[in-house]
Amino acid sequence: MRDWMRRYPYSCLEQLISQAVVLRDLEQWQQIAAILPSHLDSDGLLKYFPAMEQGSEVLTPYALSIVHEAGWEIPSEVRERMIQGLQRFVEGTIQRWPPFAAVDLALRKLTAVEALSRYTTVKPQVLGSIIIEPNLWPTSAVLDWWSVLHRVPGIRNQGSQLRQAEQIVRSRLNLQGRALGFSSANPDGLWWLMTSADTNAVRLMLLLLEQRLWQEDLPRLLNGTLARQQHETWDLTVANAWGALAIEKFSQMFEKTPIGGTTTASLGSAVREVTWAHTPQGDALAFPWPGTDTTLTVDHVGAGHPWVTLEATAAIPLKASLVSGYRLTKSLIPVDASTAGRFTRGDIVRVRLEIKADRDMTWVVVNDLIPAGASHLGTGLGRDSQLSVQGEERQAHTRSAFEERAFDGFRAYYEFVPKGSLIVEYTVRLNQSGRFNLPPTRVEALYAPEMFGELPNDVVEVRP
Repeated sequence: MRDWMRRYPYSCLEQLISQAVVLRDLEQWQQIAAILPSHLDSDGLLKYFPAMEQGSEVLTPYALSIVHEAGWEIPSEVRERMIQGLQRFVEGTIQRWPPFAAVDLALRKLTAVEALSRYTTVKPQVLGSIIIEPNLWPTSAVLDWWSVLHRVPGIRNQGSQLRQAEQIVRSRLNLQGRALGFSSANPDGLWWLMTSADTNAVRLMLLLLEQRLWQEDLPRLLNGTLARQQHETWDLTVANAWGALAIEKFSQMFEKTPIGGTTTASLGSAVREVTWAHTPQGDALAFPWPGTDTTLTVDHVGAGHPWVTLEATAAIPLKASLVSGYRLTKSLIPVDASTAGRFTRGDIVRVRLEIKADRDMTWVVVNDLIPAGASHLGTGLGRDSQLSVQGEERQAHTRSAFEERAFDGFRAYYEFVPKGSLIVEYTVRLNQSGRFNLPPTRVEALYAPEMFGELPNDVVEVRP
């Protein structure tokens, strides 16, 4: 999971915070905390990107809650503005509307109250604007409500409400198979609220560990929660952040003996080892693929019982386009070419991506890699040609929230992409000759990972 988050290419505020939490990187969090003021709007709500006009009542409680759960500190001035902004949102003095029609105001307010209850005294009266219907709520809202009931004293019929919330969650659990499931799995995928069934599973683990409930069931629930992973990760960045903290807290409660000594692994004649005094978080031991049949042996000498994950990796090129909610086509259009029909060093090329979306979706990213050495045009930097980017198509009805022109490629983030067509264009200068094999172009919904599209790229040859 840490390896996946180290390689994670996207960079909105939520993803940066989640990455720091999964890696347990305090220095990275301190760097994020230093830029938080630039992400606050005038109401005190956090923005996914600094250039956005309005902050989010979904992102703000997540940031408050996950940082608190991680045991870190938000700078006091920023924290107070965030708390005041969420309080005004719950009271109704400021409003935020989802990008499409959704009857979810009660759910968003409940999440805000849950986050506030971690930092300040919440009076039961603030719940007056929320109709309490836990039987009709998705599981994420029931978990929020359960947490609020534990932290906010004075709620009417608090004892019976707690028992009801616990019973609702128990009745929705399904542990018949290897993986933990929920009977409400379909309505639990609230991508515009950054929640999923995976998020609910790991948050349930945290809640039970915090409240020391269901002690006999916790090991089985952890196994079921881990079995939900695909390729050793859960589906969302937020799920991995909550999950990393849940596993850490479970280990502190049930695996109290610290690991010491040395773990040795051998594959054929190759031997690797981990000395736990030097690497208390563990390490990855990489072996070359053996040429003949052989046995991998792992031995531990010392205290504790380390976990071992065995993984075999291989690079498999994409041969045909993948369509799972998004269909991609790509074309390279010469803007200033020295030779017709081929690319030459110094040519200016416009990249045109045409995307067809099967459904409305929030927070969609387009990720396209460029040949090594190529440079973006239209960035506004000194000596950058503005004439070369004239004519780039921009659709007024779907504006990007942020565009990232990095050394390795182009990424455009959209707060909302409606069903239908989306055209993205950007311009580069080819500064390096050679043959370039590019990774696939990808478009994906960040909080609905089953929605994506991939397109393999042809080799780009740039002549001297």
